[in-house]
Amino acid sequence: MGYRLMALLATTMIAGGAHAQEIIFAHGENPGNPRYVAAEKWAELFAECTGGAQSVNVAPSATMGDDVEMLASAAAGVIQVTANSQGAMSQMVPEIGLIGLPFLFEDQTKAWAVLDGEVGAMLDERAQQAGLKVLGFWDNGIRHVSHVSKLVPSPSDIAGMKIRTPPDQMTVDIFDALDAAPAPLAFSELPSALQSGVFDGQENPLTNTYTSKIHEITPFITLTGHKYESTPVVAGLAWWSGLDEATQSCALQATAEAGKLQRDMSLEANNSLRATMEAEGVTFAEADHQAYVEATASIYDKYSAEFPELVEALRAAASE
Repeated sequence: MGYRLMALLATTMIAGGAHAQEIIFAHGENPGNPRYVAAEKWAELFAECTGGAQSVNVAPSATMGDDVEMLASAAAGVIQVTANSQGAMSQMVPEIGLIGLPFLFEDQTKAWAVLDGEVGAMLDERAQQAGLKVLGFWDNGIRHVSHVSKLVPSPSDIAGMKIRTPPDQMTVDIFDALDAAPAPLAFSELPSALQSGVFDGQENPLTNTYTSKIHEITPFITLTGHKYESTPVVAGLAWWSGLDEATQSCALQATAEAGKLQRDMSLEANNSLRATMEAEGVTFAEADHQAYVEATASIYDKYSAEFPELVEALRAAASE
């Protein structure tokens, strides 16, 4: 936990939990990423909706710690809102990880429809038990594998690969099933870990790979599409519960409106970035989709045994 975060915690404790006029909206992305743009829009919309009664200090680029630290800070009341990651949140709310079941969604828009419905409400219920309130689900794209020196079109190509994953058990399980050597690491530490040879590659949506310049280190990308990830926009439940109904409505409205912008940007990037990255020297390959589906099918058995109701709801909604 960084010095700034510790100082804010101390200040919050001294303040005795009083609600400040200024709230902190923290996230881990850099300028140019759709999450960064949407967070700025969220701040503008929320402040406008509250008539200036609330202002927002947006803290980007992991300045408030990594995703796990930001979630803990939201639950503790140090920050109020975070546009976070599915993997990190699954450490506190394991059910969130189910969104990333392998090859569950055929595309991003299908995932949005599912998360905006009954399944999203079910996941919010679980999150509130952990002291967090899900304001909505932004997008973090369909994920693909990038490697420093080769393409991995078939599961056998990925065997033994040292691959960085988010702090997300689902992703680790997927790559364990593929006989790779996965290991979690904070996203902010990934470029240096790749450059030093700790990992052979990583997996992310094209947007994250490009805006973080990871494609310059891992210029071989296989379009595996192995899982979808959301960007849960999460508030601390204590802060949320202390808001009046009108201010809660402003937060939900800002999340939905900024989320439309973020989702549209993410979808556009997903559709256009391949050509941009190829022009910058990246080599792409299509994966053997059916072979990857078959190699990861056992993961459904594991999670169906642990969370039968949610897995069934997700699979039913995704197939509609």
